[in-house]
Amino acid sequence: MNIGTRRPLGRSRLETTILGFGGAPLGDLYDRLPEDDALQTVETAYAEGIRLFDTSPYYGLGLSEHRMGHVLRQKPRADFVLSTKVGRVLKRPEPGPKERGFFAGGLNFTAVYDYSYDGTMRSLEDSYQRLGFGQIDIALIHDVDVWTHGSAEAFDQRFRESMEGAYRALDELRSAGIVRAIGAGLNEVAPCVRFAQAGDFDCFMLAGRYTLLEQDGLDDLMPLADKKDFSILLGGPFNSGILATGAQPGARYNYVPAPPEILERVGRMEAICKAHDVPLAAAAIQFPLGHPRVASIVPGAVTADEVTSNRQLMETPIPSALWDDLKSEGLLFASAPVPAAGR
Repeated sequence: MNIGTRRPLGRSRLETTILGFGGAPLGDLYDRLPEDDALQTVETAYAEGIRLFDTSPYYGLGLSEHRMGHVLRQKPRADFVLSTKVGRVLKRPEPGPKERGFFAGGLNFTAVYDYSYDGTMRSLEDSYQRLGFGQIDIALIHDVDVWTHGSAEAFDQRFRESMEGAYRALDELRSAGIVRAIGAGLNEVAPCVRFAQAGDFDCFMLAGRYTLLEQDGLDDLMPLADKKDFSILLGGPFNSGILATGAQPGARYNYVPAPPEILERVGRMEAICKAHDVPLAAAAIQFPLGHPRVASIVPGAVTADEVTSNRQLMETPIPSALWDDLKSEGLLFASAPVPAAGR
C-alpha cells in the first residue's frame, strides 16, 4: 500500500493519508522521551509522507501538543490534517502526588474532566496556543467510554454531558468553519454507536477495537457508518503492542501484559503469517484498511525508526491466501473485508 494514498473523511471535505501519526508517545507514554528524539520522530513522519497528525491535551498533560506543534509549524499548513481532542482541561496542580495515568513524564499540570460547552471551548483555545495554530482540522470528544470512567453509570453521565455540552460546541464550530470535522476518540465500539445514533459526526477515532485481533463493530458500527456516512480512524492497530512484538513474554495488550488466551491466539496468527513470509505487524497494520469505512491507520511511534518501520510494513505485499488461512482457522471473522492483494 502506498501510504500517500488518501481517503475521504466522512462527509467533510477533508482527505487523510491512509497512514497517520498518533501523538500519545510524544507525551512520555510509559517512559520519558528525550526532546530531540521526540521532535525527530515527528519530522520523520512528515518526511515519510504521513499527513494526518493526531494528538490530545491528555498526552503528557500538554507535552504532546507542544512537541507536535513545534515541528508542524515549520510545514505548509494546508499540507496536513491536524487532530486534537476535548474533554479534559489542564489546570495548575495542587500540592502532593499527581495522577499521570500511563505517562511517565509530561508537563506539570492536572487534567480535569470537563465535557461542558464552556470547557470544550476553553480546551480548544488552550490547544491552539500549545500547538501554535489558530485552527484545528478535526476535534474529537475524548474517552467517553466505560473503560475510561469505570462503570456504565459513569459513562452514561459523561455521555449526557458530552452531547449537551461538547457536541453542541463542536457542532457550532464546524458550522462556523472553525473546525472542519468533528468526532469522538474512544476505546470501545458501543459508545461509538451510541454517539453516532445521537449526533451528526464525521469520524470516530477507535483505539484497538477493529484490528487483526478483534473485529468488533462489523455488525453494528460499520453498517451505521455506511448509513450516516462517517469514517473510522483506527488508532492502536497493534492492540497497544502485541501485534507488533508478537506473542512474547510481557507483550502488551490493552496497555497491560497480555493474558494467556491472547498470547495463544496471536501465536497462531504468527505461525500463519510466517508460512506466507509476511511479518505479523504488516498484516496487523494493513488489515483494517480492507474496510472502506476506515480512512486511516493511526499508530503511535516513539522513535523515527518506528515511523519508518510502519511505512515499510504498509508497503509489504500480502497474498490473499494469508487472509484466507486466517479465516479458515477462525482467527478472522469470515465476513471481514480484507485488502486487495498487491495494493
